[in-house]
Amino acid sequence: MNGSLHSSPDVVDIKLKRGPAGLGFNIVGGVDQQYVMNDSGIYVSKIKDDGAAAVDGRLQEGDKILAINGVKLEDLTHRATVDLFRTAGEDVELRVMKKLPHHMNGPTGSQPEHKSSMSSLGILLTLAGAASIFAFIYMRHFRKQF
Repeated sequence: MNGSLHSSPDVVDIKLKRGPAGLGFNIVGGVDQQYVMNDSGIYVSKIKDDGAAAVDGRLQEGDKILAINGVKLEDLTHRATVDLFRTAGEDVELRVMKKLPHHMNGPTGSQPEHKSSMSSLGILLTLAGAASIFAFIYMRHFRKQF
């Protein structure tokens, strides 16, 4: 390597062409606004429908942006990174580390098991509550007949 950012299966280069609505994604993070604990990196927080990033399909919410047009984003504030994006030109090359769900604090895509277990818990609690009310009414009615 020539001293540039390391390459691994989790690091990809993505070239996007700026469209009418920009590059089509939002970012969070920076040294002044940490998004991931003990990491001042810049992360993709939202991919906008029909934007350049969504059409390309490789950039995902939760991915960490390591560089813009070869400029490393280490130790930059959020505002400085936004300014880099604004002045990056029409063709923008991003070096991206794909999201690793086990260390993210923020959005990591769909979580069907979590949502499913919460739904099941809610249903169980509702049924238990209904059974309690039914038992209370039944017992009250039963006592009145004696």
